[in-house]
Amino acid sequence: MTDTTAPEPTSAGEVGWGILATGGIARLFARDLAAHGHRIAAVGSRTPEAAQRFAEEFDVPTAHGSYADLVADPQVDVVYVATPHHLHVTNACDALANGKHVLVEKAFTLNADEARRIVDLGRERRLLVMEAMWTRFLPHMAYVREVIAAGRIGAIRSLHADHTQNLPTEPTHRLNDLAVGGGALLDLGSYPLAFAHDLLGTPTGVMAHGVIGPTGVDESVATILDHGEGVVSTSFSTMRSRGSNRAVVLGSEGRIEIDAVWYSPASVTVLDAKGTPVDRFEQAVSGRGMQYQAAEVERLLTAGETASPLMPPEESVAVMATMDQVRAAIGVRYPGE
Repeated sequence: MTDTTAPEPTSAGEVGWGILATGGIARLFARDLAAHGHRIAAVGSRTPEAAQRFAEEFDVPTAHGSYADLVADPQVDVVYVATPHHLHVTNACDALANGKHVLVEKAFTLNADEARRIVDLGRERRLLVMEAMWTRFLPHMAYVREVIAAGRIGAIRSLHADHTQNLPTEPTHRLNDLAVGGGALLDLGSYPLAFAHDLLGTPTGVMAHGVIGPTGVDESVATILDHGEGVVSTSFSTMRSRGSNRAVVLGSEGRIEIDAVWYSPASVTVLDAKGTPVDRFEQAVSGRGMQYQAAEVERLLTAGETASPLMPPEESVAVMATMDQVRAAIGVRYPGE
């Protein structure tokens, strides 16, 4: 079994985080920040009451009753954008225009054009732009990349990953509202598609089939991506049934199996060509594990860098372009496109 005693990253609290929005994902991130020494300088919400409740819950010194006040706060160095998908481009660009670095929740935007706007403005202002694809920074994913780089399973032939949940069906829920980017693709499918981009690169061809619900959102979507030279990735994402949520990377000399839930801190087994386990990775991670992406942001800022080699801004644009192709194949368009 691989040694997994590496300590979790901690922060000296030199970077001031601003939390933009106060929903469930913002609370998960704030909890992981607070538990590992990161400093939350301020929080912003659409109402003073919501911001104050969040500030009291996480001992945040400043609560702003608007997003505009948050991104203008001089105590904030980097803004974590945790609003629904359709607001990401506006919120991120407002933060960048105010001189703030940004960590933008996945899915990065509604489409590739919006993603390009954020990335180009970040480059123009010489500010850090990173997508909060937190899975990519977890220890077990670093191990998977190490196994592949070392050639332990030979040449990669295919990748498959599911993201299947049983989520709310109420028509008024944001997940079922096309106008705010609802549907399985952005919330769930972004994980396996970003995973395929990470290990196999940008696909040269995209095929997809979707099941469209009564409100017009994609309730389920299956994809086949052609990565060239005979390498294929597949995925299935649905918000109407919870499955095993495992992933496998198949190579010419073996395979990698990632246990449930593969996109969260998980155990990994390496098997040889005969299917015999030859190594296993296990590492307990506290909280949800979102502290790893925060540590990467702070590492980059300390080094004066504006792009993460693990989640480059251009790759976020590329992943959104792939999802644009998936939506074109299944017949989903967001209002205004």
